[in-house]
Formats: sequence, structure tokens, C-alpha cells
Amino acid sequence: MSAATILVADDDRAIRTVLTQALARLGHEVRTTGNASTLWRWVADGQGDLIITDVVMPDENGLDLIPRIKKIRPDLRIIVMSAQNTLITAVKAAERGAFEYLPKPFDLKELVSVVERALNSNTPPAALPADAGEADEQLPLIGRSPAMQEIYRVLARLMGTDLTVTITGESGTGKELVARALHDYGKRRNGPFVAINMAAIPRELIESELFGHEKGAFTGATNRSTGRFEQAQGGTLFLDEIGDMPLEAQTRLLRVLQEGEYTTVGGRTPIKTDVRIVAATHRDLRTLIRQGLFREDLFYRLCVVPIRLPPLRERTEDVPLLVRHFLNQCSAQGLPVKSIDQPAMDRLKRYRWPGNVRELENLVRRLAALYSQEVIGLDVVEAELADTTPAAQPVEEPQGEGLSAAVERHLKDYFAAHKDGMPSNGLYDRVLREVERPLIALSLSATRGNQIKAAQLLGLNRNTLRKKIRDLDIQVVRGLK
Repeated sequence: MSAATILVADDDRAIRTVLTQALARLGHEVRTTGNASTLWRWVADGQGDLIITDVVMPDENGLDLIPRIKKIRPDLRIIVMSAQNTLITAVKAAERGAFEYLPKPFDLKELVSVVERALNSNTPPAALPADAGEADEQLPLIGRSPAMQEIYRVLARLMGTDLTVTITGESGTGKELVARALHDYGKRRNGPFVAINMAAIPRELIESELFGHEKGAFTGATNRSTGRFEQAQGGTLFLDEIGDMPLEAQTRLLRVLQEGEYTTVGGRTPIKTDVRIVAATHRDLRTLIRQGLFREDLFYRLCVVPIRLPPLRERTEDVPLLVRHFLNQCSAQGLPVKSIDQPAMDRLKRYRWPGNVRELENLVRRLAALYSQEVIGLDVVEAELADTTPAAQPVEEPQGEGLSAAVERHLKDYFAAHKDGMPSNGLYDRVLREVERPLIALSLSATRGNQIKAAQLLGLNRNTLRKKIRDLDIQVVRGLK
């Protein structure tokens, strides 16, 4: 790396001194200033090979200065530093053409490494359209911990791309929030964001849900129905709980990702697809691959960019920020204004949070709604945590639940999965087919594959049973049970 002239703008004298010493040891000439106007004068005079700038300075916001610099010197690389460690800051730095964003306090070795990359890079960073991220200053993700800072930096780099992303993390860590941030601040933000939860869709319905179906494709398909791929055209398709997708649907999804087109159920004409895929799961996909439950080739198609969301217990320094955020939400929704004293906050930071951020949000809402005191103390928090700890354990299915109640529970989950709409038409017959397949398969198993006995057991004509076995593609094995 040859010697370069590096311009540093930061109103903190200590930071200017540290950077000057570290970069000068590498042989670079370092010029420092505490304001944006001097930096702009140097740039306009053609000085400098690289800029390192703070965001908040006495006379101007460093982020606002970047577009002006890029206009007169588009090839000049800019490294942004900021103590405003939010996703918005990282995204704005990327969209305006910054080479890299570093949160304060920064690691000096990392900064030196970024400087070396910037000086040796021949490819300018891709910039988003100028209006990206300007409309909404509401933070989609909360936290300033090192773990969250790294996620912000990764997301900022991804905003100008269409790379497929897979988000992993425990339940309640905010996987859908990350998916929405990728969409809302990315280049497809003017297109639709369509989400589908694989765990809530019965197996027989997944292909119709994803790809749509033609009129007459199956009994009850009285009209053509659009699938999620078609609804998400030009936008983002969020495949939540991808680890619960059955193998047959995985095969068809892989074909779509490989060929960029699909056919509807019952259709013959290929349809070109233009969507960005973001997947999420709380399960270990590599373990599912070893168990034969997830296709390895699909895994590599989906995990172009993997993002792991840390559980809340790994970023407990974010708990006070999250609590204040949720309390502000509660007061905005008409609940009484509350605060939490320091001993109570310390107790919240020590708690393990098995339900992660979602569990914390629910607790804060209860505190705001159920308690009259304006300042919540340790005794209240201790009582609430004692009450909620058992509820954080896995919920078992109701004992002695009848078939009708079980079906109703699953159908409620299915309807709840369509947050922004209704299931596609033909639901009655699709659900009957979903129940019909295991009923017939289990009856054949109970009669050791004897179709005559199975027909009698079911109360069906033998020819009717044969037709259903063929239509439902049920494997019949005689003599086994």
C-alpha cells in the first residue's frame, strides 16, 4: 500500500490524535479538522486520497456532505464514523456512497484494515437512489450492541443488491423485522412485500399458495388464483420458517430459483419471476440436511448471504433501549406513561429471555397496562418474571383435544398466516384433500394394504378408493403394518 493523504474530520480532538498517530505510522500523511467546512474546502481544492469523517459536527452533518463530495469527486472514497449507531445511519452512509461505515467506539485495527481496503479498491461502492431511506426515520431495529452494529453494516451493504438472504435466529429475535428492513430500505421498496409462513400452511396447499392455480386445476378451483410469487412480482418474497417446507415443495422452489420461472398448479405456460427471496428459520438447516429433511442444493441457493440474529441474552446491553422503545410505543397508543427504575432495569438485563425481544415487548406492555405506579420497581418486575418463566417453556398441545378442536386450531393458524389477505379460493376442497390423504393412508396401513378391507372401513366403494389412491398419489404396501 503506497503512502496516501488522508483527510480526517471529527470534532473529538482525542479521536483526531489517535487516527493521526495510527495512520502516520503506516506512512500516510494525515490532515485533520474539527468541522465540515474545512473538509469541504480541502476536497474542493483537490486534496486528499481518502476521507474519514464523523457524522455529527458543529457546522454540518457529515452524511449530508457526502453527496456534494461525490458530485465533484466521485472516485474519492469516504469512511463514515458515528456514535449514532443505528440501522438508519448505516443505510444512509451506504446509500450516499460511503465506502464503509464504522460505529463508535471503533476498533483501531479494524479501522486500519478498512483504510487499506479503501486505498487498494478499484471498484467504487454501489450507491442507492438518492431518496432511499429518507421517508421514514422510525427505526425498524433497536440496539447499539456490537452484535447489532455488525448486522446493521451487513444490511447496509445488501440494500443495493438483489442477493438472496437467509436469516437465522431463535423465535422472537426479529427475523421478519430484518426482512422488512431489507425491503423497505432496498431498491425494491416501491414493490410489494409478501410474506408466507411455511409452518402455518398445510403441505397439500403450499404449492398452490406459492405459485397459484388455474381454474379447474383441482376440485373446487372455480377461478384462477394468484400465488405469492405473482403477488410479490417486482418486490420481496419472505419465506418464513423455510425449514418447515416439505421436500416436494423444496424441489419446485429450487427449480424456480435456478430457472427464474414457474408454472401455476394446473398451468402449462411458464411465468417469469422477478422477486427477491428472503428466507428465515429458527431451525438448523445443516442438521435438517443431514436428516434428509432439507435439500442441500436448495440450502446453497438460499444462503447466498446468511445473517444470524443474536438472542437477546447475547446483547443484554440493548435491553434499556428496547424497554424505552416499547414504553414509548405504549404511551403513543394511549397507555399511561411509565418508566422503570435502575434496580428493575438491572434485573431485566440479568434475565435470560427465552422468548427474546418478543417476550420483552409483551412484558413491557403488561407493565404499562396493569400497574398504576408511574415508576415500575424491582418488586413488580420480579413478580412478573416469576409469573412468566413457566410460560416461556414449549407449549404442549391440549390434553384430550378432539379431532374437531385440533382441526379448528390448525385452521386458525392457517388463517392467521395470511396477515394481509385471505387464502386463495377453493379452500374447502383443498382442506378436505389435506384431511383425506392421511385418513386413507392410515386406513390402508391398518388393513395391511388390503384395499377391500380399507374401502369397507372407510365406507367407500372399492373403485372410488382406487381412484382416490391414484389421485392422491398414495403408496400402497401390502402385508405391512
